[in-house]
Amino acid sequence: MFVRIGSVAVMAIGLLLAALVPPLALAETESSRPLLAFAARIAGDEARTRVVIHFEERPDFSVHYIDSPQRVVVDLPATAFGFPREDLAARGLFEDIRYGAMDEESARIVLTAKRPVQLSLAEVQQGENGEFRLVLDAEMTTPDVFAKLVGQQAWQGGTGQMPDEVASQADDGSFVVAVDAGHGGIDTGAIGAVTKTPEKAITLAFAQALAERLADRPGVRAVLTRNGDTFLSLSERVTLARQAGADLFLSLHADTLSQKDIRGATVYTLSDRASDRMAENLAARENLSDQLAGVSLKDEPPEVADILLDLTRRETQVLSVTLANNVIQSFEGQVGLINNAHRYAGFQVLRAPDIPSVLLELGFLSNPEDEKLLADEKWRAKVSDLLVDAVLRYRDRVFAGGG
Repeated sequence: MFVRIGSVAVMAIGLLLAALVPPLALAETESSRPLLAFAARIAGDEARTRVVIHFEERPDFSVHYIDSPQRVVVDLPATAFGFPREDLAARGLFEDIRYGAMDEESARIVLTAKRPVQLSLAEVQQGENGEFRLVLDAEMTTPDVFAKLVGQQAWQGGTGQMPDEVASQADDGSFVVAVDAGHGGIDTGAIGAVTKTPEKAITLAFAQALAERLADRPGVRAVLTRNGDTFLSLSERVTLARQAGADLFLSLHADTLSQKDIRGATVYTLSDRASDRMAENLAARENLSDQLAGVSLKDEPPEVADILLDLTRRETQVLSVTLANNVIQSFEGQVGLINNAHRYAGFQVLRAPDIPSVLLELGFLSNPEDEKLLADEKWRAKVSDLLVDAVLRYRDRVFAGGG
C-alpha cells in the first residue's frame, strides 16, 4: 500500500533532514580531529629544564616514568605536531626528545634524561589569546627518588603536584638551612696569597663546621649542597636547596681582591643592580663558575633569564635582607667586617625563588691576615657559632611574625 505525500510535506521533511544531518556529520568530524600542537619551546640547564607546548585546545594528558634509560613519558590524545622539530630539540636535562602518534587515538612525548629527573610541575595553562600551554618543569633528583617514581607510578594525571611520599621527604617540621660550600671540583675558586690554599677547601671546611653546629640545635636541620670535593653548577646548588625544603640558603665564599689591604667579612643579597663596583665584579666572577667547568648558559634563549627573574619574589628578597642584617649584627664587635658590610649584586646562586638567601664572604684570601684566620679551626668554630645565633634569631623573628 502506497501513501502519497504532498509536495509541502516533502519539502518540510527535506528541510528537517538538512537541519539535522550536517551538524551530526560536523560533530563526528570534530570529535575525530586530532589536537593541534602548533608551537613548542624548551629552556634550562642540567639542573632544571622547562618544556612548553602550545595547543589550540585544552589537552588531557598523563605522565609516567620509565627506567633503563630514565625517561619521562607524556601521553596525549591524538595530536598533530605542527611545529619545527628544532623547536623541541633536546637540551638541558634531556639528551633525546621524541614525539608522535601511537595510534589513531593517542600520541606520546618521550623525554630521555641524562640523569634522574622528576617533574616538579606539569599542568595546562590557558593563555590570553585562548590557546593552551602544556608546561612541564623538570628538575634533577636522586636515583632513589626516581626509582620510587618508577615503582609507585603514583602520579598519573596532570595535577601539577608531586607524589606525596616524594614531596614530603624534606618536610619533617624542622627549620632547614642549606649550607652551600662555594666552588668545588674543577672549580677551585680563589687561591690563598701565602699558603696557596684553594677557596673550595676553605669553604667546605667551614660549611661542615657550620652544619654540625646547626644540627646540634633542636628543631634545626642543616643540609650541605656538597660534602666533598665535587663540582656543582650554580643551578644545581639552588635546586638541591629547594628539594631539601630549605628555609634559608647560606652560600660561603672567600674570594680575592686586587687591593690586598682590604679584609673582613661581607654579606651579599640579590639585586639586578649592584650596590657598588666591587660587588658587581665579585658577582661577575662568581657567576663564571659554570663556564670554568664547561657549563655555560650563554647559548640559552633569553627566556631562561626571564624565568629566573620572574621566580625572584619581593617577599623573599625582604627576608633575605633581614637575614643579612641578622648576620651582620652577630658579627659586629666579634668578627671583622668591611665598610658597608651588606652589599648586593646579581649573584646567580642567590636566585632561589622561595628561599631567603645570602652569600657570605668570610674574608679575603688575598689578605694574609684574613687567610690566616680562614685556615684556623678555632676561628671557624667562633664564626660558626655566631652564624648559628643569627639563624636562630632570624627563625624566631619570622615565626613570631607568622612566617
